[in-house]
Amino acid sequence: MTNQKQIASGLGISAATVSNALAGKGRVSKDLADRIAAKATELGYVPSAAGRALKTGRSGILGLVMPDITQPVFPDFAHAVEGEADKCGLGVLIANSRGGEDGQASAIKALIQRGVDGIIVVPHRGTSPIITEVPSVVVSTPSDPNSIVSANHRQGGRLAATALLELGHRHFLLIGDDPLSPVQMDRIDGMAEALTGVGTFEIMWTSRGFPDLVEKHGAGVSAILTVSDLLALRVITEAARLGLRCPDAISVIGFDDLPLAKAVRPTLTSIVPDTAELSRRSVACLNAILSQNGQDVRRSIVDFTIAHRESTGPASPLNRNPTRRKQ
Repeated sequence: MTNQKQIASGLGISAATVSNALAGKGRVSKDLADRIAAKATELGYVPSAAGRALKTGRSGILGLVMPDITQPVFPDFAHAVEGEADKCGLGVLIANSRGGEDGQASAIKALIQRGVDGIIVVPHRGTSPIITEVPSVVVSTPSDPNSIVSANHRQGGRLAATALLELGHRHFLLIGDDPLSPVQMDRIDGMAEALTGVGTFEIMWTSRGFPDLVEKHGAGVSAILTVSDLLALRVITEAARLGLRCPDAISVIGFDDLPLAKAVRPTLTSIVPDTAELSRRSVACLNAILSQNGQDVRRSIVDFTIAHRESTGPASPLNRNPTRRKQ
């Protein structure tokens, strides 16, 4: 492996000059610094992480704790965080917190023991971790008081409901699968907020049983809003089995815009997270905390957008007039 002495020997200068130039320190002319950088590239020089850690007191590694990396929404975020960290010359060590709060605590402890400079945490359902040993950024929902970077799930819920209202729908079914999830609750609350006073709606949780779609459609429901793409696809599949075509009989919206949303038929209208911006702000916030020696940074909230596809369409004239009370 090429070292700084070899670069110095190739240019006929001292190793100290090479060290200063590569570190951006000392009085090294731009011309010489450029020559040193070119020679380093030519020889395939890679800075020693161990040496850098000794000089700076930082490992150059960030930790990332995810609830369950097998869930479709999380790999994209992890990949984006790695990309943003790489732009800053940092590596990322990922820990999976499967098993709930205990697993999350173990994952955080393991990363700290491995010497990471700081940790980005996507909390496990219903938890709000506080890390005191190293700087940290919690990426959650605005309703979590410890969240520094948040996806605006309530705004995403309002966006979904508004899109269907604009298509003339007035009778809605809002479906989640975990009433203990702050993210799902924020999404449902946003939907309900947009629909209150202009449409009728019922909230159902599949953990308590899957709704009878034929019964709901017969009672006037023409639009179904779900908290995830996977749940939306389950609704569409069950509706098709029962003879309810989407979007002719019912319109369905998902959440998270997974790759399969564009692969199924009908393609799925979905609420789209700005994963790139969430990752950028997460890494930037953690870097800011590290550079400010632990000082607080401002909370940051990232909005959703919508991808309109085939699973949503205009309501029939019979479904445009709200006549039922909110359940």
